[in-house]
Amino acid sequence: MSVFEYSRSPWTARMLSVLRIVTGLMFLTAGTTKLFGFPPSPTPMPAVHLMSQFGLAGMLETIGGTCILLGLFTRPVAFVLAGEMATAYFQVHLPKSFFPTASGGVPAVLYCFIYLYMTFAGAGPWSIDSLISRSRRPEPAPTPQVHEHKPERIRRTA
Repeated sequence: MSVFEYSRSPWTARMLSVLRIVTGLMFLTAGTTKLFGFPPSPTPMPAVHLMSQFGLAGMLETIGGTCILLGLFTRPVAFVLAGEMATAYFQVHLPKSFFPTASGGVPAVLYCFIYLYMTFAGAGPWSIDSLISRSRRPEPAPTPQVHEHKPERIRRTA
C-alpha cells in the first residue's frame, strides 16, 4: 500500500468513530459550560436565557453533542451543527477579522468542517446509527438445501 492510495484498512472507519466521539464530547462540554457553568469557563459566562441565541447555542451544543457522541442521528444532527458553527463564525468572529487565527474563530471553523464531513461520512461502525442500520438489514434468504440422491438398494430375498 502506498501513502498516496486510499486506505482500505478497517481502522479508517473506526477512526471516523473515534473522531466523532471526541468531537461530540468536546462539543457537549461547550454546551454544558454555557447552560450549567460546568466545566467552568476560564472567562466569565453571562446569565443564560434559554430563548436567546446564546441559550439556543447552548442547547444545540448539549443535545447535538450528546447525539454526536453516541452516534445517534449523526448525519442530520451534524448538518444542523455545521450550520450553527458557520453562523457562529460569521456573526461573532468574522467582524473581528477575516482570519480565524486572529479572530478566535479556529474552533468554529474546525467544528463546522468536521460536522460537514460527518454529514456525508456518517457515524462510523461504533455508533447507535450503525446498530440500527444492521438491525434493519433484511436477513439473507435461506439457500435451498440440495440433497444428494442415493439410489436405494434392492434387497433380494432368497
